[in-house]
Amino acid sequence: MAIRPSAWVLLALAVALGACAAPDLRTVPPVSATAHAPLADPHEDPPRSLRVLTLNVAHGRGHGLHQVFQGAGTARTNLDTTAGVLRRHAPHVVALQEADAPSFWSGGFNHIQYMATQGGFAYFVHGEHVKAPALSYGTALLSRLGLEDAFTVTFDPELSAVPKGFVVSTIRWPGAPAVQVDVVSLHLAPLGKAVRQAQAAELISVLKQRGHPVILMGDFNSQWKDPESAVRYIAMELCLSTYRSSAEGLETFPRFDSRLDWILVSHGLDFLSYETLPDVPSDHRGVMAELTYSQ
Repeated sequence: MAIRPSAWVLLALAVALGACAAPDLRTVPPVSATAHAPLADPHEDPPRSLRVLTLNVAHGRGHGLHQVFQGAGTARTNLDTTAGVLRRHAPHVVALQEADAPSFWSGGFNHIQYMATQGGFAYFVHGEHVKAPALSYGTALLSRLGLEDAFTVTFDPELSAVPKGFVVSTIRWPGAPAVQVDVVSLHLAPLGKAVRQAQAAELISVLKQRGHPVILMGDFNSQWKDPESAVRYIAMELCLSTYRSSAEGLETFPRFDSRLDWILVSHGLDFLSYETLPDVPSDHRGVMAELTYSQ
């Protein structure tokens, strides 16, 4: 397929904007609601399990070269497929990375709101780590449960040319509303172990201050076995565990046969199941887990 010269110009512009368009580094984003009713959560029910899913949605480009070379129709088709996966697996909470608000390079519509609506989620919150005219993207959470005390951190822009960060919000455990848990969608820098270590330290500081049990999900761009592994460093500092950290067959980035996307949980949260999902249109596989709370 021939690529128009104008598309390369748009790509260069997008890269330049992304490098200099980080919003305020720490913000309180609004929690938005869709027309879907929230999940019923009667107080008298016993605690139930919680299903969570994380996915780098790749700006809606699917397996394409770059979203700037595709139209809005392709983005909607890819997001429709993703929403179908979400409806089929019915997670309570989804963490998204490379998730776009209306942006010129990915169809000009809000991908997060679209997936929340099409996927049957009652609430969503967007952590904007890049914000410029007609360009906005970052991390996001979709939820069938109420989202409270949302907070977004964009990492120090001097660390990386492309801003990364995380968004965190508190949920109440299904059937046990007194139990408050922080759910986090994280994206660490793709290049530079030292950069990821510094970003990880910023994440650790914020989550320690919040003081809740944590379900940390996202694209860590880091493997457990790596020297100076950011995912292992975060797990150690926050006393988090994951599912079979060294197991084969759980790779999430097929291009490099690497496990870069993770779900980490605090003590007292246990994995009932954990699987990678190959049926999403992205260069990353989704990761889904079912969790129980034992405290």
